Amino acid sequence: MRQKSSPKNLAAAMALGMFIGAMPIMPFQSVVVIALAFVMRVNKLAAWLATCYSNAATMVPFYFFLYEIGELVTQLEVAFDPQHLEMEQLIHAGWDVFIVMFAGGLTFGIPATIITYFVSLFAIRRYRERRAIRLLRKRSGT
Repeated sequence: MRQKSSPKNLAAAMALGMFIGAMPIMPFQSVVVIALAFVMRVNKLAAWLATCYSNAATMVPFYFFLYEIGELVTQLEVAFDPQHLEMEQLIHAGWDVFIVMFAGGLTFGIPATIITYFVSLFAIRRYRERRAIRLLRKRSGT
């Protein structure tokens, strides 16, 4: 909230992080989000922090969630094995598993990205307005 970036820049960074966090690319999320943040010229820290909802502690339930959504969307029936969730193991399990999870990531990630942008933009603007009012009151002595 206290970053020097504009509210739109921070909201775009949060949305980018939300989208990348929804992709089944756990070991590469940080590299991908930072690279895209450079390309899109958005706040790198905010983008990276927004991916943190998808992490090693949440990987099994989150990947299963992506798998379930992806299976609904693609109508592909492939076996999901929570014991083999590393990127290399997913690829060896077959591209079908990765495609199903990727489709789930897109299906979840796109609406989540849009919602994140607008909620973040509102929250950042509101926080900064209230902070500015507090600082003005503090300076004026009331």
